[in-house]
Amino acid sequence: MQQRIQSNTQTVAQITTAYISHGGGPLPLLEMQSKGDGESPTYHAEMINVLKGLSIELRKPDVIILVSAHWEEKEVCVTTHPQPSLIYDYYGFPPAAYSLKYPAKGEEAFATSIVTSLKEQGIVARGDNKRGFDHGMFIPLSIMYPIADVPCIQISITSDLNANKHIELGKALRKAVETTVTTNAAQKHILILGSGSSFHNMRGFFDNASDAMGKATRFNNWLQKTMQSNVYSENERGALLIDWFNAPNARYAHPREEHLIPLHVCYGANSRAADKAISLKLLSKPASMFVWNY
Repeated sequence: MQQRIQSNTQTVAQITTAYISHGGGPLPLLEMQSKGDGESPTYHAEMINVLKGLSIELRKPDVIILVSAHWEEKEVCVTTHPQPSLIYDYYGFPPAAYSLKYPAKGEEAFATSIVTSLKEQGIVARGDNKRGFDHGMFIPLSIMYPIADVPCIQISITSDLNANKHIELGKALRKAVETTVTTNAAQKHILILGSGSSFHNMRGFFDNASDAMGKATRFNNWLQKTMQSNVYSENERGALLIDWFNAPNARYAHPREEHLIPLHVCYGANSRAADKAISLKLLSKPASMFVWNY
């Protein structure tokens, strides 16, 4: 009888999800490395503190799955390399920006299982055993988990930037993770991260005019309400996210939406309001991060 009970017991995935900001290129880490007060601008001080706080608040995961705004493909791609290199996908920074290290291991078996499950759910997907981790991955994780002792998998967004398609990707990703964890009890606590920025207008970041701040604030307020308010049904919330470009000053906040799209994946993975909304200032503009607890 004891053996029968054990064989029928399934491991339940404990999935935490967060949409986070990764900042401007390597600047967050360069700011952290700067010695002495005033030697480096503190554009990312609040972002750094929030990410450090999340790493303490959230249970340490067995595997991190990160959807990066900086990886676009025609189809969904998943890193399967066991020891990914880093991609310094930025330019014009000091030499220190190109010697940053984050030696996190990949998780080939888990990643391959995700690809298989996504395909079974009708998502066009493939594994990529050559690509490394871009700065949308290694910058925030260097802040959150600096020891780099958690295996990581990176997932691309698709180049069509279709909001509804990425919500559906989030739903399929959750099912893929649950299926994989059911067969591997050693990897139960999973952290899904959407890495982007809730405001991403490169000129707007440094526009200190009151009109610019007003536009950024109106979009941020809309996003906070959309992601948290209980006045919306999930059909309504999903519709708002799909038609995000109709929000107040949406195209000012996101002239191109690749940094917002990871939020759609995070929402799809949960299909409910965020449990926590975090407000911060990022490069002089209001920004938000969102957390869904398991």
